Amino acid sequence: MFPTFSGSSRRPRNVNLSGQRNTNPWATSSWAPSGSGASKTVAQAQAEREKRQRERDELNAARKLQRIWRGHKDRQDFKRACRQEYDALYSQPTFQGPSSRVTGALPLLIALFNPAEVDDQRRLDLFIQDLAGLGQAPSNFDLFSSSSWDRLARLLVGALKRRQASSSQALLGILVDIVRRRPTSIIPLSNQYYQFLSRCFEQDSHETVSPGQRDILTTAATAPLVYNPGQELYRLVAYQAFAFSFLTSSGLSYLQQDPTRIVCGVDLEVLSQSVIDAYSGREQVGKLPKNGSLWLLAHFIALNRAAPTSQGSKYLEALYLQLSILVDDIRIRYGQHNTNNEASAHGDGDADDSTSFSPWLLNQLDFLVDEDGISELLSRFTSTALSADRLSEDDASLLAGYTLVLLKCFPSHCDDIRMRLFQGDITTLNYASSTSVPSVKYFWKAASNTEIFKSIMQSKAQQQPTSVVTLLRPEPIRDQEWWTILLFLELYNFLLRVTDDEDFLPSETQLLSQQSPVTSRIRLSGLSLNELKQLINFLKHLSFPLYYNLPDILPSASRPARLNNLMGINSDKTSPRKEEGKSTQSWFAGIIGMDVLSLRATTTATMRSLYERDSRRRFLPTSFWLMTSKFDMDSFISAVVLEEQQKDQMEEGEDDSDEDDSDIDAHDTFHTYTGQRLSRAAHIERRRRLRRVQREQLLAQVGPKLEILRNMPFVIPFEVRVQVFRQFVHLDKSKRRGGHVDPDRWRLLVISGEGGFNGVTPRAREILDRHSARVKRGQVFGDAYEQFYSLGDGLKEPIQITFVDQFDQPEAGIDGGGVTKEFLTSITDEAFKPGSDGHNLFVTNSQNLLYPNPTAFDQLAESLRYYKYSESDARWRESMTDLAKRYEFLGRVVGKCMYEGILIDKSFAGFFLLKWSASGHGSMFDHRINLNDLRDLDPELYQGLINLKNYPGDVLDLSLDFTVTDQVSDPLGKVRTITRPLYKNGEDMPVTNANRPLYISYVVNHRLVAQPYRQTRAFLKGLGALIDPAWLSMFNQSELQHLVGGDSSEIDVDDLRRNTQYSGLYALGDDGIEHPTIQMFWQVMQAFKDSERREVLKYVTSTPRAPLLGFSQLSPHFSIRDGGTDENRLPSTSTCVNLLKLPRYSSKKTLKSKLLYAIQSGAGFDLS
Repeated sequence: MFPTFSGSSRRPRNVNLSGQRNTNPWATSSWAPSGSGASKTVAQAQAEREKRQRERDELNAARKLQRIWRGHKDRQDFKRACRQEYDALYSQPTFQGPSSRVTGALPLLIALFNPAEVDDQRRLDLFIQDLAGLGQAPSNFDLFSSSSWDRLARLLVGALKRRQASSSQALLGILVDIVRRRPTSIIPLSNQYYQFLSRCFEQDSHETVSPGQRDILTTAATAPLVYNPGQELYRLVAYQAFAFSFLTSSGLSYLQQDPTRIVCGVDLEVLSQSVIDAYSGREQVGKLPKNGSLWLLAHFIALNRAAPTSQGSKYLEALYLQLSILVDDIRIRYGQHNTNNEASAHGDGDADDSTSFSPWLLNQLDFLVDEDGISELLSRFTSTALSADRLSEDDASLLAGYTLVLLKCFPSHCDDIRMRLFQGDITTLNYASSTSVPSVKYFWKAASNTEIFKSIMQSKAQQQPTSVVTLLRPEPIRDQEWWTILLFLELYNFLLRVTDDEDFLPSETQLLSQQSPVTSRIRLSGLSLNELKQLINFLKHLSFPLYYNLPDILPSASRPARLNNLMGINSDKTSPRKEEGKSTQSWFAGIIGMDVLSLRATTTATMRSLYERDSRRRFLPTSFWLMTSKFDMDSFISAVVLEEQQKDQMEEGEDDSDEDDSDIDAHDTFHTYTGQRLSRAAHIERRRRLRRVQREQLLAQVGPKLEILRNMPFVIPFEVRVQVFRQFVHLDKSKRRGGHVDPDRWRLLVISGEGGFNGVTPRAREILDRHSARVKRGQVFGDAYEQFYSLGDGLKEPIQITFVDQFDQPEAGIDGGGVTKEFLTSITDEAFKPGSDGHNLFVTNSQNLLYPNPTAFDQLAESLRYYKYSESDARWRESMTDLAKRYEFLGRVVGKCMYEGILIDKSFAGFFLLKWSASGHGSMFDHRINLNDLRDLDPELYQGLINLKNYPGDVLDLSLDFTVTDQVSDPLGKVRTITRPLYKNGEDMPVTNANRPLYISYVVNHRLVAQPYRQTRAFLKGLGALIDPAWLSMFNQSELQHLVGGDSSEIDVDDLRRNTQYSGLYALGDDGIEHPTIQMFWQVMQAFKDSERREVLKYVTSTPRAPLLGFSQLSPHFSIRDGGTDENRLPSTSTCVNLLKLPRYSSKKTLKSKLLYAIQSGAGFDLS
């Protein structure tokens, strides 16, 4: 024993308390882990309890089955006895008349009737014959109690469900008679009742039905809707069944042909309320197929159109809710009709006809956006205002919300909707009298009085993003205020499009002068200068956080996973399906299809339109637009460059994720009742919307300052933006050239990177050869196009140019950058030359402003037709493609000049430069083009449209329609006139006083957008290949002209002198004292007028304007070299290197006279 042991060594006795004996001597002992013992006993006891419970359950189930069977048998025996009694009743001749038999037969019929039994249906027919034989006398209704009639009505509804509509006329007649007397009798079965009626109406559309039967159907449809005092709740149930079980049917041709017969028995206000209740709850709507909702909408519109009196705001609210639910379906399917079956036009043979609208349904939808529909809409609210003495704010918000949904549903009719609302007046109460206010002005008053507007205006000095986040949160009252603000912006955008500069801020005398109704309405609808300041301040302080603080505003659930990865945040992976579900559930202001990005786009469009108008014709100081207090301007440029680098990294990683998202498998397909093809299109659209939200949120997270520069550039001073632009270009050069911006170092990099220093490898030679060209003077553009077009954006790299003479011999000169400049300026001089001497790619207006030749493609087509080519010929396609490529290449050349900082002496039309800026916003053709821009294109047409706008008489007398004529000439000079529609079926649409603004807008759009579309698109494609369109969006039209051609302000001689380099005898010595001739030169330059200074500058650099950031940015630098001692010799230049060769003149007078002679005669050019 161990010395530390204490206690007894005897094994304790094992006591078995389970009552079981272990008869197996070799079994495991009780202390070993086994299934015996207490745990086994408990398990056995539990099993026995479960067994006893099962036995009890089986016994109870057997009893229940026996009870059910006995009940069923008793009921069957009872029904069998009733049937025997019923048959006996009808097998014996009656001596007391049919009334006594029906009195005894009804209780039996109610007890025995089973709609599925054919014999029971026959027995019902016998009863109906007797009941019909009694006639419709009021005394006959006393034969049974009210509850018996109710039970009979419900029995008839159940019977009719099992019958064909053609064999149900007798039963339906009795049922209609019962319902007329007791409308509440079928309330429990109202849905089944109206479903059967819809089948009857559908049968009516295929078979000939007597007028009497149609009267029965009409009464049947309206009988449950009759008003009875104290039964309003039952009535609302009946109206909901009428709406969702009857009006959702597509086959109600009788109603569609003549809705007036139905509408006489329908209370449209109650119908509207029932729709509102159902759509607000969304319970019944979720079970309703999309096609059913569309037909409900169409029938709802038709009934209200047929109503003799206008309905109130309930009708509009019901319309608004229905359109909100159907906005995606209507936009996609309605667009198919306006694009003339676009799927078929593209050779898509599996187009699903189920997605198209029927002509009648399409007609009802057209009514919402045509002149009659909008006029009726305004008349409804005018009558509401007159009856209530004022238009309530709720009604105004509802009108705004409805209009916004219309714009979402019918994008092709947006202009029509805006124009007709713009032309409407709204009557309001002013003290004791009512006055009519133009709709734009009314909604401005309503918008400026909202709490949202006041909140932003009051806190604009210390605007915090959290306050805007609060204003954007869903809340019913706030949503209605947003509706009002958004509708005002939509209408005001339209007003800006049709407003001439003369009418924008008219003087008091202009307001009181004689003018046409259109001009009067435009001027009355405009805002005063103080109101404009309020509006712009509101838009600035609303839009700024929508760009700068977008990640805080958008739901975090929609943040893409790659954003977290980029920012170093680890998060759980969420499937795209779940992410989409989270992101697409919430809509801004409760409008389906409207999100925060849509609000931002609307506010930005209005703000930029006002800014561009202010840039063209100043009405506000430049400092008014600035918001520099929002930034640390000392570090702004470096911060923006860093954001640009991060954005580039983000875009590099975006390609792979886009490829993954592009595939939509079968499991992800969104199914609807309108057909697989449509649902797939709607699903793809939702996926694109989600990606758009994610991308915008990502851009705002990575580069908030970039987003401000791209969308609100006017809040940053112009000089800062120019520096940012040059930094962006330098960053891009460094990235593309491996950190070597200098051309020679880049060429060495190419050679070393393709095989070392033992010689130029074939690969390196191929790269350098592709960036080299031999061009002949007089055909520089053609040679450059042939040799450099294939480079694409590779034109950003340094190019090597060799000029050759007429004998194909190289000219003297080494391209150290100067020959490249001469090459680029020569291309622009040749390509932009208008008339027969040039390439006819661009034309000029009376102010010598350049814009793409609008008829270039039409003239080419006319020439090809003259030479007997058709559009299907390969030569036709090649010629059209080649012309587009030439425009594209010319855009690249202009982009190359901007990329290298080379100024060109070319001035472009303002409307054309606006498209450069707009290309950075995803579209080069937005709706900021307006009537004033036409002045730069065609002054005569502009004046003609102004005269039309101001025409005081009836425009119909002018016999105008919605077409426009274009004139093109063939190679022999014969002019042909082409008539093109401005609108669908425009040749059949006369221009009236009402649609005059829309006609003017369409003509402007045709001349400035549609006609030069291909030319402009190709040019901007080329320009965008060299200069990121987002960089161009940082500038307005006048700023872009300065960026291309330099500063048009007075030449700063002192700045030029500080940044001039000297060579030869003129080189500065150690003492820093200038040569006497140089001193005289600067004295002459100081004495020159600004126009003469510009001539000197153009003589040396080929452009009369200074670089935007001063002459330190001129590349190459302005240089002066010794030109010899011959004082009879004129100064000469090498414009390719900005070099002036100045002889050593002995007097200031001689220098001045020789310099003036040289610059005015253009003599003395040579290439060094």
